[in-house]
Amino acid sequence: MRDIVDGLTTWRAAGVAFAVATVARTWQSAPRQPGAAMAVSVHGEVLGSISGGCVEGAVYELCRTAIRTGAAHTQTYGVSDDDALEVGLTCGGTIQVLVQPSVAMTELDEVLAAIRDGRPVATASVENAQLVIWPDRVAGSLGTPDLDDAVARQATGMLALGVTGTIHLGRQGQQRGDEVAVFVQSYVPPPRMIIFGAIDFAAAMARIGTFLGYHVTVCDARPVFATRARFPDVDDLVVRWPHVYLESTTVDDRTVLCVLTHDPKFDVPLLQVALRTSARYIGAMGSRRAHDDRMRRLREAGVPESALARLCSPIGLDLGARTPEETAVAIAAEITAQTWGGSGRPLSDLATPIHHT
Repeated sequence: MRDIVDGLTTWRAAGVAFAVATVARTWQSAPRQPGAAMAVSVHGEVLGSISGGCVEGAVYELCRTAIRTGAAHTQTYGVSDDDALEVGLTCGGTIQVLVQPSVAMTELDEVLAAIRDGRPVATASVENAQLVIWPDRVAGSLGTPDLDDAVARQATGMLALGVTGTIHLGRQGQQRGDEVAVFVQSYVPPPRMIIFGAIDFAAAMARIGTFLGYHVTVCDARPVFATRARFPDVDDLVVRWPHVYLESTTVDDRTVLCVLTHDPKFDVPLLQVALRTSARYIGAMGSRRAHDDRMRRLREAGVPESALARLCSPIGLDLGARTPEETAVAIAAEITAQTWGGSGRPLSDLATPIHHT
Protein backbone atom coordinates (compact mmCIF):
# COMPACT_ATOMS: atom_id res chain seq x y z
CA MET A 1 0.00 0.00 0.00
CA ARG A 2 2.90 2.36 0.71
CA ASP A 3 3.87 2.13 -2.97
CA ILE A 4 0.45 3.32 -4.15
CA VAL A 5 -0.59 5.65 -1.33
CA ASP A 6 0.05 8.85 -3.32
CA GLY A 7 -2.15 7.64 -6.17
CA LEU A 8 -4.93 6.60 -3.79
CA THR A 9 -4.77 9.96 -2.05
CA THR A 10 -5.16 11.69 -5.42
CA TRP A 11 -8.17 9.52 -6.27
CA ARG A 12 -9.77 10.29 -2.89
CA ALA A 13 -9.25 14.02 -3.35
CA ALA A 14 -10.95 13.81 -6.76
CA GLY A 15 -13.83 11.72 -5.41
CA VAL A 16 -12.89 8.69 -7.54
CA ALA A 17 -14.17 5.32 -6.32
CA PHE A 18 -11.72 2.43 -6.34
CA ALA A 19 -10.98 -1.03 -4.97
CA VAL A 20 -7.76 -2.34 -3.46
CA ALA A 21 -6.59 -5.95 -3.88
CA THR A 22 -4.07 -7.09 -1.26
CA VAL A 23 -2.13 -10.35 -0.96
CA ALA A 24 -3.37 -11.72 2.38
CA ARG A 25 -1.68 -15.14 2.49
CA THR A 26 0.83 -17.10 0.45
CA TRP A 27 1.92 -20.72 0.22
CA GLN A 28 5.10 -22.11 -1.35
CA SER A 29 6.71 -20.07 -4.13
CA ALA A 30 4.38 -17.08 -4.29
CA PRO A 31 5.52 -14.16 -6.48
CA ARG A 32 4.73 -11.41 -3.92
CA GLN A 33 4.51 -11.43 -0.13
CA PRO A 34 1.48 -10.58 2.08
CA GLY A 35 0.82 -6.85 1.93
CA ALA A 36 1.52 -6.40 -1.78
CA ALA A 37 -1.29 -4.24 -3.14
CA MET A 38 -2.90 -3.27 -6.42
CA ALA A 39 -5.69 -0.72 -6.88
CA VAL A 40 -8.18 -0.21 -9.69
CA SER A 41 -10.23 2.99 -10.10
CA VAL A 42 -13.79 3.23 -11.36
CA HIS A 43 -12.27 4.58 -14.59
CA GLY A 44 -10.14 1.46 -15.04
CA GLU A 45 -6.77 2.94 -14.03
CA VAL A 46 -4.37 0.60 -12.21
CA LEU A 47 -1.81 1.23 -9.47
CA GLY A 48 0.65 -1.32 -8.10
CA SER A 49 0.97 -5.06 -8.54
CA ILE A 50 0.23 -8.17 -6.49
CA SER A 51 1.90 -10.94 -8.46
CA GLY A 52 4.31 -9.49 -10.97
CA GLY A 53 1.76 -10.12 -13.73
CA CYS A 54 0.59 -13.65 -12.88
CA VAL A 55 -3.00 -12.95 -11.80
CA GLU A 56 -3.41 -9.23 -12.40
CA GLY A 57 -5.96 -9.71 -15.19
CA ALA A 58 -8.28 -11.81 -13.04
CA VAL A 59 -7.88 -9.55 -9.99
CA TYR A 60 -8.56 -6.49 -12.15
CA GLU A 61 -12.01 -7.90 -12.89
CA LEU A 62 -12.61 -8.67 -9.20
CA CYS A 63 -11.79 -5.05 -8.37
CA ARG A 64 -14.21 -3.76 -11.01
CA THR A 65 -16.91 -5.99 -9.54
CA ALA A 66 -16.15 -4.78 -6.00
CA ILE A 67 -16.46 -1.15 -7.11
CA ARG A 68 -19.81 -1.91 -8.75
CA THR A 69 -21.31 -3.93 -5.86
CA GLY A 70 -19.60 -2.27 -2.88
CA ALA A 71 -18.79 -5.73 -1.47
CA ALA A 72 -15.42 -7.16 -0.52
CA HIS A 73 -14.28 -10.57 -1.71
CA THR A 74 -11.53 -13.09 -1.00
CA GLN A 75 -10.12 -15.22 -3.80
CA THR A 76 -7.39 -17.89 -3.80
CA TYR A 77 -5.23 -18.60 -6.84
CA GLY A 78 -3.00 -21.65 -7.12
CA VAL A 79 -1.25 -23.68 -9.76
CA SER A 80 -3.46 -26.68 -9.00
CA ASP A 81 -6.66 -24.76 -9.78
CA ASP A 82 -8.54 -25.59 -12.96
CA ASP A 83 -8.08 -22.00 -14.14
CA ALA A 84 -4.38 -21.80 -13.20
CA LEU A 85 -3.19 -21.41 -16.76
CA GLU A 86 -5.97 -18.96 -17.53
CA VAL A 87 -4.90 -16.56 -14.74
CA GLY A 88 -1.24 -17.30 -15.31
CA LEU A 89 -0.09 -18.43 -11.85
CA THR A 90 2.45 -20.97 -13.02
CA CYS A 91 5.13 -20.45 -10.35
CA GLY A 92 3.90 -23.40 -8.28
CA GLY A 93 2.67 -21.31 -5.36
CA THR A 94 -0.70 -20.19 -4.05
CA ILE A 95 -1.86 -16.70 -3.07
CA GLN A 96 -4.99 -15.51 -1.31
CA VAL A 97 -6.15 -12.05 -2.37
CA LEU A 98 -8.48 -9.77 -0.41
CA VAL A 99 -10.36 -7.27 -2.61
CA GLN A 100 -11.97 -4.31 -0.82
CA PRO A 101 -13.89 -1.40 -2.35
CA SER A 102 -13.00 2.02 -0.97
CA VAL A 103 -16.51 2.39 0.50
CA ALA A 104 -15.83 -0.59 2.80
CA MET A 105 -12.50 0.67 4.16
CA THR A 106 -12.70 2.23 7.63
CA GLU A 107 -11.14 5.66 8.30
CA LEU A 108 -9.54 5.49 4.86
CA ASP A 109 -8.37 9.10 4.68
CA GLU A 110 -6.70 8.88 8.10
CA VAL A 111 -5.06 5.56 7.20
CA LEU A 112 -3.67 6.96 3.94
CA ALA A 113 -2.38 10.05 5.75
CA ALA A 114 -0.65 7.92 8.39
CA ILE A 115 1.01 5.72 5.75
CA ARG A 116 2.11 8.76 3.76
CA ASP A 117 3.53 10.49 6.85
CA GLY A 118 5.30 7.41 8.19
CA ARG A 119 3.11 7.13 11.32
CA PRO A 120 2.33 3.58 12.56
CA VAL A 121 -1.13 2.22 11.82
CA ALA A 122 -2.61 -1.24 11.18
CA THR A 123 -5.78 -2.48 9.52
CA ALA A 124 -7.55 -5.73 10.47
CA SER A 125 -9.95 -6.94 7.78
CA VAL A 126 -12.60 -9.65 7.37
CA GLU A 127 -13.94 -8.92 3.89
CA ASN A 128 -16.65 -6.26 4.45
CA ALA A 129 -15.63 -5.40 8.03
CA GLN A 130 -12.51 -3.63 9.18
CA LEU A 131 -10.76 -2.38 12.31
CA VAL A 132 -8.11 0.33 12.22
CA ILE A 133 -5.52 0.19 14.99
CA TRP A 134 -3.26 3.04 16.00
CA PRO A 135 -0.85 2.73 18.94
CA ASP A 136 -3.31 4.66 21.14
CA ARG A 137 -6.79 4.00 19.72
CA VAL A 138 -9.02 1.75 17.61
CA ALA A 139 -11.76 2.55 15.06
CA GLY A 140 -14.33 0.39 13.25
CA SER A 141 -15.67 -3.06 14.09
CA LEU A 142 -15.48 -6.66 12.90
CA GLY A 143 -18.93 -7.49 14.23
CA THR A 144 -18.80 -8.03 18.00
CA PRO A 145 -17.05 -6.20 20.85
CA ASP A 146 -15.32 -9.38 22.05
CA LEU A 147 -13.88 -10.10 18.61
CA ASP A 148 -12.84 -6.47 18.24
CA ASP A 149 -11.02 -6.52 21.58
CA ALA A 150 -9.21 -9.79 20.81
CA VAL A 151 -8.13 -8.65 17.36
CA ALA A 152 -7.07 -5.22 18.61
CA ARG A 153 -4.82 -6.80 21.24
CA GLN A 154 -3.07 -9.04 18.73
CA ALA A 155 -2.91 -6.37 16.04
CA THR A 156 -1.33 -3.89 18.45
CA GLY A 157 1.49 -6.36 19.07
CA MET A 158 1.87 -7.02 15.35
CA LEU A 159 2.01 -3.27 14.68
CA ALA A 160 4.75 -2.84 17.28
CA LEU A 161 6.81 -5.45 15.43
CA GLY A 162 5.88 -4.29 11.92
CA VAL A 163 4.34 -7.69 11.15
CA THR A 164 1.70 -8.37 8.48
CA GLY A 165 -0.23 -11.66 8.44
CA THR A 166 -3.41 -13.59 9.13
CA ILE A 167 -4.64 -14.47 12.63
CA HIS A 168 -7.33 -17.03 13.44
CA LEU A 169 -9.84 -16.63 16.26
CA GLY A 170 -13.25 -17.85 17.37
CA ARG A 171 -16.31 -15.83 16.43
CA GLN A 172 -16.30 -14.19 19.85
CA GLY A 173 -12.55 -13.71 19.90
CA GLN A 174 -11.62 -17.05 21.47
CA GLN A 175 -7.87 -17.56 21.20
CA ARG A 176 -8.19 -21.26 20.40
CA GLY A 177 -10.86 -20.84 17.76
CA ASP A 178 -10.32 -20.74 14.01
CA GLU A 179 -13.72 -19.81 12.62
CA VAL A 180 -12.62 -16.28 11.71
CA ALA A 181 -9.51 -15.45 9.65
CA VAL A 182 -8.48 -11.81 10.11
CA PHE A 183 -5.91 -10.24 7.80
CA VAL A 184 -3.77 -7.75 9.73
CA GLN A 185 -1.62 -5.35 7.73
CA SER A 186 0.90 -3.23 9.62
CA TYR A 187 2.25 0.03 8.28
CA VAL A 188 5.36 1.27 10.06
CA PRO A 189 7.97 3.86 9.11
CA PRO A 190 10.43 2.54 6.51
CA PRO A 191 13.65 1.01 7.84
CA ARG A 192 16.73 3.19 7.97
CA MET A 193 19.84 2.94 5.86
CA ILE A 194 22.70 5.07 7.22
CA ILE A 195 25.64 5.50 4.86
CA PHE A 196 28.89 6.84 6.26
CA GLY A 197 31.29 8.52 3.86
CA ALA A 198 30.10 11.05 1.27
CA ILE A 199 31.91 9.50 -1.69
CA ASP A 200 30.79 8.44 -5.17
CA PHE A 201 30.05 4.92 -3.91
CA ALA A 202 27.78 6.47 -1.26
CA ALA A 203 25.82 8.33 -3.94
CA ALA A 204 25.15 5.08 -5.80
CA MET A 205 24.32 3.28 -2.55
CA ALA A 206 21.90 6.03 -1.55
CA ARG A 207 20.04 5.69 -4.86
CA ILE A 208 19.63 1.95 -4.52
CA GLY A 209 18.68 2.31 -0.85
CA THR A 210 15.88 4.70 -1.79
CA PHE A 211 14.80 2.32 -4.55
CA LEU A 212 14.59 -0.53 -1.99
CA GLY A 213 12.36 1.53 0.29
CA TYR A 214 14.81 2.67 2.98
CA HIS A 215 14.85 6.05 4.69
CA VAL A 216 18.38 7.01 3.62
CA THR A 217 20.82 9.11 5.64
CA VAL A 218 24.32 10.06 4.47
CA CYS A 219 26.78 11.18 7.15
CA ASP A 220 30.29 12.59 6.76
CA ALA A 221 32.44 14.86 8.91
CA ARG A 222 33.66 16.80 5.84
CA PRO A 223 31.25 19.56 4.78
CA VAL A 224 32.95 19.96 1.42
CA PHE A 225 31.77 16.46 0.43
CA ALA A 226 28.46 16.16 2.30
CA THR A 227 26.47 18.62 0.18
CA ARG A 228 22.98 18.64 -1.29
CA ALA A 229 24.49 19.21 -4.70
CA ARG A 230 26.16 15.79 -4.46
CA PHE A 231 23.29 14.05 -2.62
CA PRO A 232 20.11 15.79 -3.76
CA ASP A 233 17.66 12.99 -3.06
CA VAL A 234 18.67 11.51 0.32
CA ASP A 235 16.22 11.91 3.19
CA ASP A 236 18.84 13.23 5.63
CA LEU A 237 22.31 14.70 5.07
CA VAL A 238 24.40 14.99 8.24
CA VAL A 239 27.74 16.77 8.69
CA ARG A 240 29.18 15.29 11.90
CA TRP A 241 31.83 12.86 12.96
CA PRO A 242 30.27 9.48 12.12
CA HIS A 243 30.65 7.85 15.55
CA VAL A 244 29.25 10.94 17.30
CA TYR A 245 26.20 10.96 15.02
CA LEU A 246 25.61 7.22 15.42
CA GLU A 247 25.67 7.52 19.20
CA SER A 248 22.96 10.19 19.01
CA THR A 249 20.54 8.68 16.49
CA THR A 250 17.97 5.88 16.61
CA VAL A 251 19.14 2.44 15.48
CA ASP A 252 16.88 -0.62 15.67
CA ASP A 253 16.93 -4.18 14.37
CA ARG A 254 15.71 -3.06 10.93
CA THR A 255 18.52 -0.51 10.47
CA VAL A 256 21.25 -1.02 7.87
CA LEU A 257 24.68 0.58 8.41
CA CYS A 258 27.06 0.96 5.45
CA VAL A 259 30.53 2.22 6.39
CA LEU A 260 32.15 3.43 3.15
CA THR A 261 34.77 5.79 4.58
CA HIS A 262 37.59 3.17 4.60
CA ASP A 263 39.72 5.50 6.72
CA PRO A 264 40.82 4.22 10.18
CA LYS A 265 40.29 7.57 11.90
CA PHE A 266 36.60 7.35 10.92
CA ASP A 267 36.08 3.58 10.70
CA VAL A 268 37.44 2.35 14.01
CA PRO A 269 35.51 4.62 16.42
CA LEU A 270 32.42 4.31 14.23
CA LEU A 271 32.49 0.50 14.15
CA GLN A 272 33.07 0.36 17.90
CA VAL A 273 29.73 2.12 18.29
CA ALA A 274 28.00 0.29 15.43
CA LEU A 275 28.83 -3.18 16.76
CA ARG A 276 27.16 -2.31 20.07
CA THR A 277 23.86 -1.51 18.34
CA SER A 278 21.06 -3.87 17.29
CA ALA A 279 21.46 -2.94 13.59
CA ARG A 280 20.39 -5.73 11.25
CA TYR A 281 23.36 -5.26 8.93
CA ILE A 282 26.77 -3.66 9.43
CA GLY A 283 29.11 -3.57 6.45
CA ALA A 284 32.45 -1.83 5.93
CA MET A 285 34.22 -1.09 2.65
CA GLY A 286 37.91 -1.65 2.05
CA SER A 287 40.56 -3.87 0.54
CA ARG A 288 41.71 -7.12 2.13
CA ARG A 289 44.66 -5.25 3.59
CA ALA A 290 42.40 -2.49 4.93
CA HIS A 291 40.10 -5.13 6.41
CA ASP A 292 42.94 -6.90 8.22
CA ASP A 293 44.23 -3.60 9.60
CA ARG A 294 40.72 -2.60 10.68
CA MET A 295 40.13 -5.88 12.50
CA ARG A 296 43.48 -5.55 14.28
CA ARG A 297 42.64 -2.04 15.45
CA LEU A 298 39.16 -3.10 16.63
CA ARG A 299 40.61 -6.01 18.61
CA GLU A 300 43.18 -3.68 20.18
CA ALA A 301 40.28 -1.38 21.12
CA GLY A 302 38.67 -4.28 23.01
CA VAL A 303 35.87 -5.22 20.63
CA PRO A 304 34.97 -8.88 21.39
CA GLU A 305 35.08 -11.59 18.71
CA SER A 306 31.33 -12.15 19.01
CA ALA A 307 30.75 -8.54 17.93
CA LEU A 308 33.35 -8.68 15.16
CA ALA A 309 31.55 -11.72 13.74
CA ARG A 310 28.60 -9.45 12.90
CA LEU A 311 30.70 -7.27 10.61
CA CYS A 312 30.39 -7.81 6.85
CA SER A 313 33.83 -6.78 5.64
CA PRO A 314 34.88 -6.34 2.91
CA ILE A 315 31.33 -5.20 2.21
CA GLY A 316 29.12 -6.80 -0.46
CA LEU A 317 28.84 -10.05 -2.41
CA ASP A 318 31.41 -11.18 -4.97
CA LEU A 319 29.78 -9.98 -8.20
CA GLY A 320 32.98 -8.79 -9.83
CA ALA A 321 31.72 -5.21 -9.34
CA ARG A 322 33.89 -2.32 -10.57
CA THR A 323 31.83 0.86 -10.81
CA PRO A 324 30.09 2.59 -7.87
CA GLU A 325 26.74 1.47 -9.26
CA GLU A 326 27.83 -2.17 -9.58
CA THR A 327 29.30 -2.03 -6.09
CA ALA A 328 26.00 -0.70 -4.73
CA VAL A 329 24.23 -3.67 -6.31
CA ALA A 330 26.71 -6.04 -4.64
CA ILE A 331 26.13 -4.40 -1.25
CA ALA A 332 22.34 -4.40 -1.68
CA ALA A 333 22.50 -8.09 -2.64
CA GLU A 334 24.36 -8.91 0.57
CA ILE A 335 21.86 -6.91 2.65
CA THR A 336 18.95 -8.75 1.01
CA ALA A 337 20.59 -12.15 1.47
CA GLN A 338 21.27 -11.46 5.14
CA THR A 339 17.74 -10.15 5.70
CA TRP A 340 15.98 -13.17 4.23
CA GLY A 341 18.53 -15.94 4.79
CA GLY A 342 19.66 -16.24 1.19
CA SER A 343 22.90 -18.01 0.31
CA GLY A 344 24.07 -15.51 -2.31
CA ARG A 345 24.63 -18.38 -4.74
CA PRO A 346 23.02 -18.66 -8.21
CA LEU A 347 19.50 -20.09 -7.98
CA SER A 348 20.40 -22.40 -10.86
CA ASP A 349 22.89 -24.14 -8.53
CA LEU A 350 20.30 -24.78 -5.81
CA ALA A 351 17.29 -27.00 -5.28
CA THR A 352 15.98 -25.12 -2.23
CA PRO A 353 12.83 -22.93 -2.21
CA ILE A 354 13.31 -19.64 -4.05
CA HIS A 355 11.47 -17.58 -1.42
CA HIS A 356 12.84 -17.87 2.13
CA THR A 357 10.61 -17.46 5.18
